[in-house]
Amino acid sequence: MNSKIIVKRTNNKGRGVFALKDFKEGDIVEKAPIINITPTERKHCEKTILNLYIYPWRSTRSGSIVLGCGSLYNHSFDPNADWKQNFKEEKMTYRALRDIKKGEEITVNYNGEPDDKTPIDWFEVEK
Repeated sequence: MNSKIIVKRTNNKGRGVFALKDFKEGDIVEKAPIINITPTERKHCEKTILNLYIYPWRSTRSGSIVLGCGSLYNHSFDPNADWKQNFKEEKMTYRALRDIKKGEEITVNYNGEPDDKTPIDWFEVEK
């Protein structure tokens, strides 16, 4: 149980991750363990709902399923958090890009870099 974040319903995006406390810029929001999947396993997952939750790991052919709240952070082109792979620990680290207030939804850019505005082609991004 993580006492810093919670998953709850959003008004328009299904579920999302929300802050249970204030975070300062640079604070770690979550270090979530991952399950590595091979390129062959990824091809199988891409035929299921899991396709929407796969993160790249060492390449875009393989991947990872992020546990904890990791696979439930919603996308934003103006995110308040970032994610980075920790290969040694086999964890995904989510860190605040700016101050995040208690009750605020925590979002990440699915493109990987916070300022990457490349269109997301596998779902419609709300403006």
